[in-house]
Amino acid sequence: MNILYGVPGEGMGHATRSKVVIDFLIKEHNVQIVSSSRAFQFLDKNFPGSVHEIKGFHLAYKNARVSKGGTFMLNLKSAAANILHNFSSYLLMHKRFIPDLVISDFESFAYVFAKQHRIPVISIDNMQVMNRCKLTINIPKSEKENYSLAKAIVKSKLPGCGHYYVSSFFDAGVVKKDTTLVPPIIRDVVLNAKTSSSNHILVYQTSVSLITISGVLQQFPNLTFFVYGFGKDEVHDNVIFKSFSETGFVNDLASSRAVIANGGYSFISEAVYLQKPVYSFPIKNQFEQFVNAAYIDKCGYGRHFEDLTADNLKAFLYDYEVFKKNLLSYKQDGNKILFSLLEKAFRS
Repeated sequence: MNILYGVPGEGMGHATRSKVVIDFLIKEHNVQIVSSSRAFQFLDKNFPGSVHEIKGFHLAYKNARVSKGGTFMLNLKSAAANILHNFSSYLLMHKRFIPDLVISDFESFAYVFAKQHRIPVISIDNMQVMNRCKLTINIPKSEKENYSLAKAIVKSKLPGCGHYYVSSFFDAGVVKKDTTLVPPIIRDVVLNAKTSSSNHILVYQTSVSLITISGVLQQFPNLTFFVYGFGKDEVHDNVIFKSFSETGFVNDLASSRAVIANGGYSFISEAVYLQKPVYSFPIKNQFEQFVNAAYIDKCGYGRHFEDLTADNLKAFLYDYEVFKKNLLSYKQDGNKILFSLLEKAFRS
């Protein structure tokens, strides 16, 4: 079967998750991929000759939060050029590859391609939980506007797919047809990691400054903090900044006592899978991150805070054993459920 797989370039979570599914698919199918930005570069290295670059949607940030106006202007300015570039890619793809099926991880180009050519399309992502499932968290007044905007975007993004596979580390009741909730997609390197509990906490985020994060974490001299996301190697007493490497990062995650992060879905899902308590402080105005952080709190896997502060970290550490106990109830057999469902769908 010829499969066209669309992966958005915003953030790396979609790319790392999609790679897992693509690795599974290419064992028996001919897969071509469209993506943009950093995701394109990542996927092109892993699947050389099978990845086609397009121009994608990007978020604009201001003061560690998503800027709605800035995001609109950023994409408006590049809209004409992006349309032309995508159209050229469309012609190239049309001449060289005719898919039997299109899979989109919240990516629009592959979806539009499928609809224009009446090709079956399925969705595999975590974002559709906001549209096709019922959220049971408390949404405060301050997040109502973000919720409405996020839900409207998700609802309009990939309408009318043949089926939606929604990955989630929390239970959410499906409220729309042709929708299946599946466990998070976990990378093989994480599935194969040997877990332990050392005296370090892994920190993964970039929404606060180096000075701010060092000032907070240095108030806990009995703990060591490995900090990723700043792209540098520095030591500030008990705070050790590390440049990214997949092997080092996964080893530090698997052997960590707990993790501190914003609200990114992929990292939180991997932490939950490895049963690591999560201190989550989502980026402002990014409702998907709010949802992930809120469910970490609701499930008892950690705490949802608005910011990283010494007092908040003390509160998190105070309930550490409670979080560890709750995480023992989380069970997931790798990616077998999703892969089994896909195989069944392909046979039907």
